[in-house]
Amino acid sequence: MDVTSPKTPRADAALLGFARALRAAGVDASAERVYAFLRAVGELRPGMRADVYWAGRLTLCGGRDDLERYERVFAACFDGSAPDGRTTATAPPPRPRLVVRDGPVPRGPARPEHAPAPPAASLASSAEVLRHRDVAELDSADREQLRRLLAAFALRGETRRTARRRPARRGQVDPRRTVRELLRRGGEPARLRRHARTDRPRRVVLLVDISGSMAPYADALLRFAHAASRGSRAEVFTIGTRLTRVTRELTHRDPDLAMTALAAAVPDWRGGTRLGELLREFLDRWGQRGMARGAVVVLLSDGWERGDPELLGAQMRRLHRLAHRVIWANPRKARPGYAPLAAGMAAALPSVDAFVEGHSLAALERLAAVVAGAEPGLVEGAERA
Repeated sequence: MDVTSPKTPRADAALLGFARALRAAGVDASAERVYAFLRAVGELRPGMRADVYWAGRLTLCGGRDDLERYERVFAACFDGSAPDGRTTATAPPPRPRLVVRDGPVPRGPARPEHAPAPPAASLASSAEVLRHRDVAELDSADREQLRRLLAAFALRGETRRTARRRPARRGQVDPRRTVRELLRRGGEPARLRRHARTDRPRRVVLLVDISGSMAPYADALLRFAHAASRGSRAEVFTIGTRLTRVTRELTHRDPDLAMTALAAAVPDWRGGTRLGELLREFLDRWGQRGMARGAVVVLLSDGWERGDPELLGAQMRRLHRLAHRVIWANPRKARPGYAPLAAGMAAALPSVDAFVEGHSLAALERLAAVVAGAEPGLVEGAERA
């Protein structure tokens, strides 16, 4: 990998590739760390290998365990040597493991009754195990696998009937097309032309909490939002101490580029939470003007509120009147003995149509099904809009 050229978009792509290789090796290079790495390289000399080395070591490594992995990946990416002249041996690729499992005896020549069966190679489905694990408990390798799985996500809103019509074999008679067909045939009998109304998915609005209490889940939820905004009518906002619209930043097809752009646009990572005030700001600036009208609004938050819970309750009632459905995904809901006793969560819950978990890949899959209307997930006592 060549980093001897000045800072260019191509050089940024090379540095992002280096960050991906680090994650694959087990280093937890989050979007915040990658953004800090790019800024550090920009402030130093991008053409100097030593500057790139130390910028990455100081920003991308989170502990002693990451240093050996960093040395190995840097040596593999940048001409096989560290800036101080040391050469680092690349670890050999892992060998496939053989798992002996019981199975039916294949048909073939007869053999002794107690002869051991030959070992059969089987690939354990690590993705299936990962689906149900809490995101906050994953190590670096599992987080990288989770990112790859989230990149293939798709999220579509519940379909609604529109006023537009399309040609169809069955449906109401289309008088205009039928008359045009008769005129084209000179008045001779012609088959009646028909049309039917079209369906389209509702707009989905995602409000993602990036406060300090949501830090273990923020990266996964934002990557879920990135997948949701790809190819659908989705709007994404981050909420913490400020409200930031990040729909444009998430238009990058590459998830890592999108996360880097998002990290540069959001100024309030790991801060406090002002859910009531920020929800009021969203409704005043965007929701009341049409973004929330008839939409499926999803809040991804643990419900911790530093402000007035009564304000949050009032704004949630206001949102419930505008939106088609209001869904709240709380990562803490999956914990044993959880009850929505936090002041903010308790104030918001009466205005929520569906209250679901958001702690794992399986929970996010169910959230996608609830958004699409495939699963109700209704809150007891809640009324649908």
